[in-house]
Amino acid sequence: MMSPFGKSQMRKKAVKVAPIAALLTLLLIIHLYSSSSSSTTSTTTTSDHKLSQTRATADKLIKSAAECDIFTGQWVRNPEGPYYTNETCNRIQEHQNCMKFGRPDTEYLRWKWKPDGCDLPLFRPDLFLELVRGKSLAFVGDSVARNHMQSLLCLLSKVARPEETAEPSGKQIWFRYKEYDFNICLFWAPYLVKTGSLDTTTGRPFDLYLDEVDETWSSQVAQFNFVVISAGHWFFRPSYFHINGTRSGCVYCPEPYEDIEHLLPSFIYRRAFHTAFSSINSAPGYNGVTFVRTLSPSHFEGGTFDNHGNCLRMSPVKRDEAELEEREAEFHKIQLEELGIARKAEKVNGGRFEMFDATMSLLLRPDGHPSKYGSPPGVKLVMRYDCVHWCLPGPIDAWNDFLQELLRREIQDN
Repeated sequence: MMSPFGKSQMRKKAVKVAPIAALLTLLLIIHLYSSSSSSTTSTTTTSDHKLSQTRATADKLIKSAAECDIFTGQWVRNPEGPYYTNETCNRIQEHQNCMKFGRPDTEYLRWKWKPDGCDLPLFRPDLFLELVRGKSLAFVGDSVARNHMQSLLCLLSKVARPEETAEPSGKQIWFRYKEYDFNICLFWAPYLVKTGSLDTTTGRPFDLYLDEVDETWSSQVAQFNFVVISAGHWFFRPSYFHINGTRSGCVYCPEPYEDIEHLLPSFIYRRAFHTAFSSINSAPGYNGVTFVRTLSPSHFEGGTFDNHGNCLRMSPVKRDEAELEEREAEFHKIQLEELGIARKAEKVNGGRFEMFDATMSLLLRPDGHPSKYGSPPGVKLVMRYDCVHWCLPGPIDAWNDFLQELLRREIQDN
């Protein structure tokens, strides 16, 4: 049975003259960043020396924002991690709670991402909340999108805890940080487009309407300053696809080839992203930034998800030791291509698209999945060993280092 799961550069922007309010915000950000680097700055009683060091730190950060590709790099030791635990954060779901269910090793918690040619500052909850004061952020996607958001909530929990409200359908959950006038919303949309029932207990293929966007998130996108959109593993599930209201074919469906057209998952993946991006570009009133977070790789070894596949490694691998599975590499390529198409179609004075190329960072972390430590011993699951989602705390926390830097760049340049 086929598994159901499966060097980009930021565009240069013109430097703008910031108004006073933006300048004060930038100075605050530089101050917070410089304080986060204090462990590597020598202590001195000379105030001029301190000032020069602060300026040097700020210059380095600004240069990093303009020139450094933060997504190309490697993992280096970080003995200070982790920054939260399952006891300090109540947002960790059972299937990601590796500490609770007895994972014996802890070395997977003590690494950080180091880009080639610059440093990526570690996540600072105080800094992040100042960056996003008065703004709103949406995560649109599947359970890995939720995994990413829960990591963010856990990192922020050292400073503030939000009020939570959820729609009865479970398709959207809001987290409101009232002290900062900052809102996060998770939109559950594993296919991004309109779907029929996604009940996994029926055993029948899902219905996807590839030319119709999921209105739950698309109808609300205009109210957000930032959107992180992603999707991946669900597209390897059996599904029927519909175009112009007519069933047009299928992926991994049970019918014979002579009865219905069978196509590869890459077909529906491309069409879904194209529809989603087109919807964002045409959304009335949307002038935010959409970050396209690329595919999160799985790491099944020794078999598939339902046939003894597992992920037992205990440390990161080097770049020359890892390669994307062919199907996942195709998905990553499609995301880049559809991003390029969406950028060409961007509205004047409207929303923009930016790359959040997270694939390589977690490709190098086969040690970060729950495996069997996402449930109590003896529980029978469809996916006995989880090599898709990520332990919390764990490597996925680095995605919020990326997010912090991406938001800082946006605020600095605007």
